[in-house]
Amino acid sequence: MLSRRAFLRQAGRVGTGALLTTGVGGGAAGWWTASSSAALTGNELVDGFLPSPPVVPFEAVFRTPPVLAPTRVEADADYYEMTMRPAVVEILPGRSTTIWGFNGQFPGPTIKARRGRRVVIRQTNQLPDAKPAVHLHGGHVEARFDGYPTDVIPFGASREYVYPNRQLAASLSYHDHEMHRTAPNVYMGLVGAYLLEDEEEAALNLPSGDFDVPLIIQDRAFGVDGSLRYTPGMDGMYGDVILVNGVAQPRFGVANRKYRLRIYNASNARGYELTLSSGQPFVQIATDGGLLPTPVPRTTIPLQPFERVEVIVDFSSVEVGSPVILQNGLATGRTAAIMRFDVERQEEDRSSVPSVLRPLERLEEEAATVTRDFTLGMAMGGERMTWVINDQAFDHARVDATPRLGDTEIWRFTNRSGPHPHPMHIHLDMFQILDRNGAPPSPAEVGWKDTVAVGPDETVRVIVRFTDYPGRYMFHCHNLEHEDHAMMGQFDVTP
Repeated sequence: MLSRRAFLRQAGRVGTGALLTTGVGGGAAGWWTASSSAALTGNELVDGFLPSPPVVPFEAVFRTPPVLAPTRVEADADYYEMTMRPAVVEILPGRSTTIWGFNGQFPGPTIKARRGRRVVIRQTNQLPDAKPAVHLHGGHVEARFDGYPTDVIPFGASREYVYPNRQLAASLSYHDHEMHRTAPNVYMGLVGAYLLEDEEEAALNLPSGDFDVPLIIQDRAFGVDGSLRYTPGMDGMYGDVILVNGVAQPRFGVANRKYRLRIYNASNARGYELTLSSGQPFVQIATDGGLLPTPVPRTTIPLQPFERVEVIVDFSSVEVGSPVILQNGLATGRTAAIMRFDVERQEEDRSSVPSVLRPLERLEEEAATVTRDFTLGMAMGGERMTWVINDQAFDHARVDATPRLGDTEIWRFTNRSGPHPHPMHIHLDMFQILDRNGAPPSPAEVGWKDTVAVGPDETVRVIVRFTDYPGRYMFHCHNLEHEDHAMMGQFDVTP
């Protein structure tokens, strides 16, 4: 059995054994058309992969995605318009990259929502080669607004999504969920941050305004012309350029004070083990589903695809003029450094980190009406291996669970797929981790979650209460290539 650390190192490694070799966004052929990587970029293969053009670390300036303004505001709702469209942007210096973005941005604009106020987003598709289905990741929403993989938006059409925001404040995200194409569509740029805020959190005096910053971390590969290169292996797609908010290994000029960093792993497959070069701890204050009961100091934070953490980093102990590098302990070479904080100035800091953040309503194991087992593995799917749950690939006609509205259930995920980790995501409701191989979760995992990393030979039990909305929802691995290659199931919540 692999240790937790060994599992994380497996999760962060570069995948091998390519399933597809394609140029993404290169015309009507789409991502299924196999072609020669060398022909696409003109590079020589190195260890079976084409290296991206070199990037000078920390030369590009950090930026935050713009906050989208509503087009209409009512007493209890904010209305937004977004268009998914191609755009040409500069990610690598001096090279142009075609992306697919919400409002043509990479990543998409940030939505700031308030608990108890509805958000209504009209999404219009102007992507000739995609039919997106937009999912609010971590959102507690009706099934018809959840972005079911076949509830797609055809080219030229629009679809309205209603998010009630009747849940705790949290760093959520929105992204494409199209059947069999989630991975390439997200890789091209269809992802953004959705920040849900509430009065209880605002009263804590945490760093706010310019000192409350999202970090959307992704890895990408590029051709010599700057085009995005999509060459997934069996383990998923691993790029060799690290981006933060769409900028390659940026530098961020900060003051010598506390910052709240909302960290997103928005990579398709890559896992991260976050550390600071100064050796100082992060103070974790939140998980996927919002605030922890109490702050948790950590010098290392593992993060699998589409997990999120919120941390406080205090630069007051760093001498002005000094750098602090955010590092990935799972990587070497060009993907080991994520970004650099340059402590440039002194500034007054009136924020604080209270010893108590938010009381946690614990779901009691005794309240569960049923325990469901889901074994994660691999099987032959036609002429190639595919990812399966309980030895079955995803099937629209099959329902894998039928919880009743209001019931509490235990879902037990067991990984039997060799060295491959699986970040398992359940739609509709947040859950809590009961144990990992019988051991209780760490203090950093006791809060609400929507995605849980299940390591090789590991069994993780989570407890979830199904509330408010009947209907059909998904659960799946959030390694996006695993998801696209059939590691999904669905459940019907019945009244």
